[in-house]
Amino acid sequence: MAEEHSELEERIIIKDLHTKEIDLVNRDPKHINEDVVKVDFEDVIAEPVGTYSFDGVWKTSYTTFTVSKYWCYRLLSAVLGIPLAVLWGFLFALISFCHIWAVVPCIKSYLIEIQCVSRIYSLCIHTFCDPLFEALSKICSNIRVAVRKEI
Repeated sequence: MAEEHSELEERIIIKDLHTKEIDLVNRDPKHINEDVVKVDFEDVIAEPVGTYSFDGVWKTSYTTFTVSKYWCYRLLSAVLGIPLAVLWGFLFALISFCHIWAVVPCIKSYLIEIQCVSRIYSLCIHTFCDPLFEALSKICSNIRVAVRKEI
């Protein structure tokens, strides 16, 4: 009985990884579109003092803008939302796949290979450059510089 219960819990946990609860009230919990798409009537259309249209035109324009924006967004998201979600899901899956199976192994391979090159380079520097610079330092060690202020 306990074994069946743990299997059931395991299935629930596995299911929850792929079907997480969605908040239908707060649809932007991380605020990624906070400044981008908040466009209201006042942000697009404004009449300066002295150039006012009729009040009825202004109210109708406001209502038309607001309602058409609302319904056009809903219609576009109904028609294109699911196909674009599939497209973006595929794209991010492809990026993840390339990163996991190509980018990281290439970087690791490069780091392994560069260690070998680094050792050879270090050996060459210590073999050829160290004696040269040590000799140059001994030659230049007896040079004295004196600064005099002439009046």
